[in-house]
Amino acid sequence: MKTITIEGQLRTEIGKKATRQIRSEGNVPGVIYGGAEEVKFLAPVTSFKGIVYTPDFQLAEIKIDGKAFRCILKDLQFDKVTDELIHVDFLELVEDKKVIATIPIKFTGTAVGVKDGGKLITKMKSLKIKTFPKHLRENIKVDISKLELNGNIRVEDVKEENYEILNSARIPIASVVLTRELKQEESTTGTAAVAAPATTAPAAATAAAPAAKK
Repeated sequence: MKTITIEGQLRTEIGKKATRQIRSEGNVPGVIYGGAEEVKFLAPVTSFKGIVYTPDFQLAEIKIDGKAFRCILKDLQFDKVTDELIHVDFLELVEDKKVIATIPIKFTGTAVGVKDGGKLITKMKSLKIKTFPKHLRENIKVDISKLELNGNIRVEDVKEENYEILNSARIPIASVVLTRELKQEESTTGTAAVAAPATTAPAAATAAAPAAKK
């Protein structure tokens, strides 16, 4: 799994004034928790771009004063006006302690319903899971090849060894819906099927009429 390295420094001063000073110098304050101790640190805002501005799930190795902390990103705060990154929270990974993480979904295969003319609609991009750090992966693969027209794949259909999936089981992940063209085709076919008996009835009546006169 890809790991981003962040070089940081311990924060020696805490408080609003110190935090403003940190940000004015192009740094971002952060905290690492979940391990033996909570660590407050700061690092250049540019060092977080690789893990903040990406849809991928990655690990972070944060190096502070000769120590290295293996972490996952847990929370971000942005300025409401400037939209600049102003705070980061990391969870330190401890091998014998389960963690909760949000892992992106990677769809594989081509749905049967798409081959039949339907349109694939993805309703979830990630799943919240609980597992040990050694089982963390970049994504969760979901095979959609058997997904038919008007069919759904739900959270309960995803079976991942070593993962406890925390999302509600009945939530749809992906579905295949009728396109406008298919709906029009079905509508036309249905109308023709209903109209067919009406067109044969007058012919039968006409054929019976001469026989009655004889």
